[in-house]
Amino acid sequence: MPETGQSWRLEFKAHPAEAHRVRQWVGSRLEHPDAPQVANELFVSVLATGTQTVEMTLSTADSRTRLTAAGSVELKIHHSYGPGFLIVSALSSQSGVTTDGKGMWALLSTKDKA
Repeated sequence: MPETGQSWRLEFKAHPAEAHRVRQWVGSRLEHPDAPQVANELFVSVLATGTQTVEMTLSTADSRTRLTAAGSVELKIHHSYGPGFLIVSALSSQSGVTTDGKGMWALLSTKDKA
């Protein structure tokens, strides 16, 4: 049986005050209880690179949700594996750095929370 899902993408200013908007936007689209917190940590990690904007992408497929935050500046090790990484790792089933090194992603599963 084919998987069904949706995708959303929105660009945010790279400013700490935008973190609240990120959490609201994610919470209004995803039912997973940890999604807003995970999105916040991904956003803050990319924000710390000095990028001008942070593009947030949400993609769902059946019981899985992938959240990605990406900027225009390559992440340094302390951005991608700092304190926020521990939170993302604890709340997601998988996480990592995007292939271009300018973003981070996390995979959430509703089966994990059932």
